[in-house]
Amino acid sequence: MTVFDERVALADDAGDVSTANRGGDEAGQPAPLLAEVHWSAEQPLSLVSLDGVGLLGRHGVPLVEVFTAREQRARTSQAYVRSAVGARLRVKSIAAADDPGVRRLIVDQHDEISGLSVKTTLSRPVGINAMRVETLLCNTSDQPLTVTAIATSFGIARTERLDGILLGTAASEWLGENRWRERPLAGVLPYLDLALHDQDARGHHSITSHGGWSSGEHLPAGYLLDGRSGEAVAWQVETSAGWHMDFSGTREGAVLSLLGPADLEHHFAHRLAPGATFEAVPVAIAVSEYGRDDALGQLTAYRRWLRDEDPRGDDLPVIYNDFMNTLMGQPTTEALLPLIREAAAAGAEVFCIDAGWFADPEIGDWWDTIGEWTEAPGRFTGGLRAVIDEIHRLGMRSGIWLEPEIVGARSPLAGELPEEGFFQRFGQRVREHDRYHLDLRHPAVRSHLDRVIDRLVADLGVSYFKFDYNINPGAGTEWRAAGAGDGLLAHTRALRDWLAGIGERHPQVLIENCSSGAMRADYSLLSVTHLQSTSDQQDFRLYPPIAASAPAHVVPEQCGNWAYPAADMTPEETAFTLVTGLSGRLYLSGFLDELSPAQRALVHEAVAVHRRDRHLLRSAIPFWPLGLPAWNDPVVCLGLRHTDATTLYIWDRGADPAELLIPGVRGTVSISYPSHAPAWSMDSRPDGLAVRTLPGLTARVITVAGEI
Repeated sequence: MTVFDERVALADDAGDVSTANRGGDEAGQPAPLLAEVHWSAEQPLSLVSLDGVGLLGRHGVPLVEVFTAREQRARTSQAYVRSAVGARLRVKSIAAADDPGVRRLIVDQHDEISGLSVKTTLSRPVGINAMRVETLLCNTSDQPLTVTAIATSFGIARTERLDGILLGTAASEWLGENRWRERPLAGVLPYLDLALHDQDARGHHSITSHGGWSSGEHLPAGYLLDGRSGEAVAWQVETSAGWHMDFSGTREGAVLSLLGPADLEHHFAHRLAPGATFEAVPVAIAVSEYGRDDALGQLTAYRRWLRDEDPRGDDLPVIYNDFMNTLMGQPTTEALLPLIREAAAAGAEVFCIDAGWFADPEIGDWWDTIGEWTEAPGRFTGGLRAVIDEIHRLGMRSGIWLEPEIVGARSPLAGELPEEGFFQRFGQRVREHDRYHLDLRHPAVRSHLDRVIDRLVADLGVSYFKFDYNINPGAGTEWRAAGAGDGLLAHTRALRDWLAGIGERHPQVLIENCSSGAMRADYSLLSVTHLQSTSDQQDFRLYPPIAASAPAHVVPEQCGNWAYPAADMTPEETAFTLVTGLSGRLYLSGFLDELSPAQRALVHEAVAVHRRDRHLLRSAIPFWPLGLPAWNDPVVCLGLRHTDATTLYIWDRGADPAELLIPGVRGTVSISYPSHAPAWSMDSRPDGLAVRTLPGLTARVITVAGEI
């Protein structure tokens, strides 16, 4: 074994751990283990402990499982455990490598029979109970080898102790993102007295993605919670391509396996020539002794650490976008100018012109014409430049919408780019909803998109891009790939590289990640972008559970929550939609020029509150005092903890006043927003904050200072 802690003490060749390895305090007591791995001459590397949290194992399974076209499992099952190659891996070297703010353990393993070498890097950000696992394969043999799946596996609770453990995962779709639910782990992994049979189980419980929407069906994240001990484990898979979460049972206990794309689920295969390497999809895992919210909080801190590798700064500007419940993809000079002036008056700092700026008004539906990204003649009186000049004159930055990976079937570009620049299946160009999908590995595609971005930045002064992604291309592309899923993974990695390149050329540019709302929200992309549109939901009454649950998957400072006040809303309804925006990054839309003076005052106040408090988002830790909300919950609550205060966002969608207790939240209570509205009843009690709302739709932002 080796202990991987702040001292990164390494074991001797026998793999034993001594008291000296563990370190300790001045009294000689052992320090808490931050991570513990095991290997021997007969066993591959296993993670057997992380921060001493017992829910994560204490029974060893190979940390890395490799499945190939030649060899799959050593013991048959339907799960991603007991791979033949994984079982034969043996540690050849192990070493520490520290960088500022992070401790790393680098382990080299080798399989003599296949010739595969596996380098695994375990990264522990200092002060965060989380670890990132990165794996690099190398074919050291003289024969080609085809990889069909790579799993990162963790032993979790022993099978006989699954009762009382809850599995939390989130369904997601267009307009209905982030729908978390908990279920008993024992309900998906039944108890099977495997010791009696002296074999592992052969079934499994899996959650998987399909196609290019990494969060289109399920979020690539989850957690386990032990209701008896309060221990929790949370995780995420960091890819914009295919991913898979697998739970299975062995004789020793349950196993969690996290994968990128796999052959069976995603048509994935990657051919490794002699000497070639392949990088598996990274995964991250976080633990806590203090429950679900703290484990998700550790993952929040980890995500911030991951984003810090992006050198671009972001001052969290207030953004107005003309799309949602407003122009809906049909901007004109006459329609935009009143919105630009009202957005500036309200205090917005970026005005983003959404879809349609490139489309000839005469053609009607522009869906299948996109791709060139040049201004449409006749759409803007005086040209698009005059509109953008007005945005700049009023002190705002200009933004613009593109869907860079897509070319419409009626676009001239569909016949101008090389055939290999488009996704290909079975020798045919992939067509989905009258659109073609570009492959950013192709140099002609990259050159085209670089020219588009550079021109918009240089010629128009655009410094904000909303990048959308509105089709699912299926399994991927077979161009320069052994399987379509391999092509999709390679494309998404090229996309991430292209996004990083924009920041290198134009460090002032901010990028929003959008995909029909949040159908491709993952930390492969979010680590190099600045904002995530959390939904396309146009019904302000349905948005609260989406916004309140989003910080379980996305850091609060990236959660772009739409607020779209409308003239026909009551004052309470206007405040309701603005509270949704304030619960993350305030993302304004709506016909602000049509609002009443009282409604405009509510908008101006919301922007002022957000600008005053937005710096707190960078370190805020989310929690859910009433639990992660169900889709139809009448009362929804999100909490953000700060250094010396707590902010609560509470929405009541019921007809009658609600009476609720926010447990554990105590201190001096005040309404942060709206300041001039009928009061809710609030009482700070020893057991928490008692709240009574008003009849009908109502929402408030509450600050509790001096919390004890």
